[in-house]
Amino acid sequence: MTELIKVSPFRKEILKTEPHKHNNYFEIIYLLHGNGTHTIDYTRFSIKAPTIFFVRKEQVHHWNMTAVPEGYVLLLKKGFVEESLDVELKRILSQVSALNCLHLKENNTIETLFRLLIGENDFIVTEGILKALLVKIIRTAKPLTVSKNKTNNTVLLFRELLNQTDELRNKVAYYAEKLNTTPQNLNAMCRKSLNQSAAEVISEHIISEAKRQLIYTDNSISEIAYNLHFNDASHLVKYFKRHTGLTPHLFRKH
Repeated sequence: MTELIKVSPFRKEILKTEPHKHNNYFEIIYLLHGNGTHTIDYTRFSIKAPTIFFVRKEQVHHWNMTAVPEGYVLLLKKGFVEESLDVELKRILSQVSALNCLHLKENNTIETLFRLLIGENDFIVTEGILKALLVKIIRTAKPLTVSKNKTNNTVLLFRELLNQTDELRNKVAYYAEKLNTTPQNLNAMCRKSLNQSAAEVISEHIISEAKRQLIYTDNSISEIAYNLHFNDASHLVKYFKRHTGLTPHLFRKH
């Protein structure tokens, strides 16, 4: 699990960096102390500690600090989200992934939760602490403001719809219609915000929900296929194997 999530203190020697991006993970940065600016995709944010920054893996960012920083950095790989079966945690991660910067009220609990994550190796415990941390961040933000960028908001709503697992459909057009846009526009927005096609975003949610039902329910493959709106069990088996390398039956036994 350690390669899927990593939490460490913010390196105090980092004051200025060249523009760069991290291709392999979503980054959450909590600064308790520090001054200067943090630029994400050409938007410059003033550091007004305590502050939280969210940096998606495709975003370019750089620091220009004028005081020694103190805080924590959390690196979250895509594999962690794929392995997690906590639907609520995924919903919250979808919500914060549309944000870049939140200024917080003073809150000792947030620092405590970061510290707990540093030494934790149990995946389920880590899920719980991470969820508690994100909820605490959202509730102590002043105020929680989602970007007015139409692309970000549409993608956020798209992922919110996908989190309604009882309504999952493997059709980009189905979601585009609900969002009052075209499949082409939805696809372009997903590529811009998430570096994935709309179909890839949908498949992640479908596979995650299929895994959840295979592990936590006694539903037959046919029943799961029906729940996920596949034509029949054979379609689900082929789809699941294409994305995971395993048949649903082998995954359940594994």
